Parts: sequence; C-alpha cells; structure tokens
Amino acid sequence: MIGKDFIKAGHAPTLFAAFLYFDMSFMVWVVLGALGVQISTDLSLTPAEKGFMVAVPVLAGALLRLVAGVLVDRIGPKRAGMICQLVVIGGLLAAWAIGVDTYAEVLAVGVVLGVAGSSFAVALPLASRWYPPQYQGIALGIAGAGNSGTVFASLFAPSLAAVVGWQNVLGLATLPLAAAFVVYFFCAKDSPDQPPPKSLPEYLAVLKIPDAWWFMFFYGVTFGGFVGLSSSLTIFFNSEYGLTPVIAGFFTAGCVFAGSMFRPLGGALADRIGGIRTLSIMYLAAAAALAVVSFGPASPWTALVVMIAGMGALGMGNGAVFQLVPQRFRAEIGVMTGFVGMTGGIGGFYLASSLGLAKQATGSYQAGFLAFAALALVALVGLTSIKRQWRTTWGAATATTARV
Repeated sequence: MIGKDFIKAGHAPTLFAAFLYFDMSFMVWVVLGALGVQISTDLSLTPAEKGFMVAVPVLAGALLRLVAGVLVDRIGPKRAGMICQLVVIGGLLAAWAIGVDTYAEVLAVGVVLGVAGSSFAVALPLASRWYPPQYQGIALGIAGAGNSGTVFASLFAPSLAAVVGWQNVLGLATLPLAAAFVVYFFCAKDSPDQPPPKSLPEYLAVLKIPDAWWFMFFYGVTFGGFVGLSSSLTIFFNSEYGLTPVIAGFFTAGCVFAGSMFRPLGGALADRIGGIRTLSIMYLAAAAALAVVSFGPASPWTALVVMIAGMGALGMGNGAVFQLVPQRFRAEIGVMTGFVGMTGGIGGFYLASSLGLAKQATGSYQAGFLAFAALALVALVGLTSIKRQWRTTWGAATATTARV
C-alpha cells in the first residue's frame, strides 16, 4: 500500500492536484443526473428523454477524452488540464447567466459538461508518468479516486436545487471548480519523463494492437457501469421506490461513494495479486449485483445494499484495469488513456440511455440491468481467453516489478 518508498517514488503535489482536478470535474460531469428529477419535472420529460439527458454528458465526455488524450501528448497534461477546466467553468457560467429553459438547452449544457468528463484522459497520465511500474496500481487508484466527485453531486445538488433552484446550482458549481483550478495551477507539474509528440498516424497506430481493443472493452464495462449508474440512480430510486429527489440523491451518493473509494483498493489489490485475477473477481460480483437489482427488491434499502456492492465491484475493476494499462502501453499512456477512457464513457452512455429506453418500453428497468450484467460476463470470458497470452508476453517482462 502507501509507504515511504511510494511517496519517494513520485511527486505527491502533482498526484494531489490530479486527484482534485479529477474529483471536481467528475462532480459536475454527472450533475444533470443528480438534478434529473427536478429538471424532468420542470420540463415534463419522458423516461427516454430523462435517460438521454443524463447520457449526453457521458457520451460527450467519452468522445472528448480521445481529444484530451492527444492534447496531453502534444502539449503536456498540465496545460491540457488547464484548458479543459477553463472551458467548463466558462460554459457553466454562461449557462447560469443566460438561463436553461428547454430540453435542447439542457442537452447543450450536457455537451459542455462532457469536457469535464474528459479530465480522465488528463489526470491519469499526469499522475502515471511520475511513478514506476510497481506503483502504477496505487498511484492511478489514488488519482482515479476522483470518481468520488460524483458523490458530491448526488449528495448536495438535489438539496441545493430544492432551496435555490436547479439552474442556480449550475452557477454555484463553478466555485469549487475555480478552487481546484488554483490548486492545479500551483501544484501540478509535468513529469520529466515525457514521450515526444507523435503524428496522427502514430496515435492511431495503437489501434492496430489487439490488446488495445481488449482494454477498451474491459474498461467500457467497469467504468461504463460506474458512470452510467452514477448518472441514473437518482432517477431510478425516485421512479421505482418513490423516494424524494433529496433522499434518492443520498442513496445514490452511498452507491457512488463505494465505487469511488474502492477504486484505489482495486489498484492496490491488483498490485498484490495481479490485475487479471482482481478484474475477474470484480466482473462476477458486478454481474451478480446487477442481476439481483433487475428483479426489483421490494425494499429500497435492499436495493441500496446490493447496488453498493455492485458499484464497489465496478470501482475496484476500474482500478484493476489501470494497473494493467500502463504496464502494456507505458510509452503510449496518454493516447491509450484517451481511447480506453472514451470506451468507458461509451459504456456509460449505453447503460444510462438503455435504462431509460427499457423503462419507457416495458415499464421496468430490468432489461437494461440484465443486458449490462450479461456484458460483464462476456468481458469475463474475454479476459479468461487472453490472460495466458498476456502473462507469457508483456506480462512476463514486468514480472519482477509488477503483478499481471
């Protein structure tokens, strides 16, 4: 875990800045989901529209992660992160000042929030490049624990909206974003171990490597499940169990907290027993939790406990994936973080939108939950089929310093 050797191995101020930037960015990335009940009530949205509304920031973030990943390799993660933060702060201030009165305008805000979601492709390379292979799991687990920002959205946004209105929440969100920007400006530092910029064909060349597609798929399930549920659970608890927006937000915050806090544990466990073994266990646990929830437990407290377990498994799975990625693609970590993060966001878009469509088409979320549980099992089968090859090729080369 965290010891003197780990602290000496990297750059702690940069690791903290990466975490805080990631944390505050994720807070606003899913804020439309946290405000979903109030927004849908004001704008009279259908279940499918609600699902699409919370899915748009996830999809925009997914696509922009690729752009951010390339930007990281071209100008460095610190400057890339500063640009992204200023875009989000400016966009939210504009939305608050002008007003958001239609469904189309809400979707436009969702696209701006997607820039916050692209922070993944900046914060992780910023931290990763400071640490040697044997500490990648815990370092990226700490930086990636910025997922916890989604807890703040679920915990505070519905309550604030009940007092000042959901549109004013968009303006208030810029205050912690500005504070994070100041910390980032003074504390973040690019590692001296920066790979030289590549041409566009060189960036795309990574897609010719089958392992890249495997990592994209694996993260599409773990992170896709995490962020898709983070965006949807407030609406789910309100719709299925009649909880008020504030109480539904508290329930969602509990689930998201588990997924966020277990991410570094997943990275640390992967450092200890290997990323493949850790990820395999997490896929099974997540699939089981999603299947149970799909059958609609009678008590909201039972559903909460099961979803906490499922989100914890997905969070640990996120940490396990990014214990493996830097070992395989250390020289291409910037662009690979962009590609892998992109498919993670696409997985979240699929889950959030499919839950809304399932609810509108069948009156139940069951089909959406079961489909994603099946996807987790497909990922487990794929991981099982590739693990021997990984352990005998690139995994063997890092065996003395890191577990695969």
